[in-house]
Amino acid sequence: MSALKCMIVDDEPLACRLLSSYVERTDSLTLAGSFTSASRGLEAINSVVPDIAFLDIQMPEMSGIELAGRITAAGTRVVFTTAYPDFALEGFRVNALHYLLKPISYSEFLDAVGRAAVLIPQSGEERYITVKSEYRLIRICVSDILYIEGLKDYIKIYTDGEPRPVLTLMSMKAVEALLPQENFMRVHRSYIANTGRIRLFEQGRIVYGDARIPVSDSCRAMLMERLQNPY
Repeated sequence: MSALKCMIVDDEPLACRLLSSYVERTDSLTLAGSFTSASRGLEAINSVVPDIAFLDIQMPEMSGIELAGRITAAGTRVVFTTAYPDFALEGFRVNALHYLLKPISYSEFLDAVGRAAVLIPQSGEERYITVKSEYRLIRICVSDILYIEGLKDYIKIYTDGEPRPVLTLMSMKAVEALLPQENFMRVHRSYIANTGRIRLFEQGRIVYGDARIPVSDSCRAMLMERLQNPY
């Protein structure tokens, strides 16, 4: 799986170096360019078409707001960086995905990247979701997911071949919206199952190895129909 391409445009060299170091320490990202000149940054963004562009709002040559408005690359997600919170609202008017208030911590950086990653179109046959777990961004192949368990404000994502689930702060509703409906089904208020990976269903429960997933009475008929007539 290729890493997400990032570009940074900030007239402060120290800010550029900080964000560059964050990109370089994150396995799911690659640095496609870092610029202290807004005009050079704009030219590079429209040429390379990065997945994510981090733009400083206040720059002498051209503001980040103006720069974002001149990006012609439809697939690039914009994250603004600024030392002034008053500029945040203006950033959202040009469809910025998120803004980061300086000084930026690595945790805040990961949160912004995670928001961008789930909205970036996937190429090829495989689909992925990206979640934040502790201080890591983890890209998970959707077809590898067996089931998801909801734990109040957190979810556990169980995947094939991995002994431990991925724990992330996300609601069941939010993760359900990221998954293809033809493959995944909410079988219980606390469980989402990948119906294409079900091999055994007995006594009202889905069996994945040693795990037995309950299925609500209201969902059983629909699940049986799905298993007997897969897409």
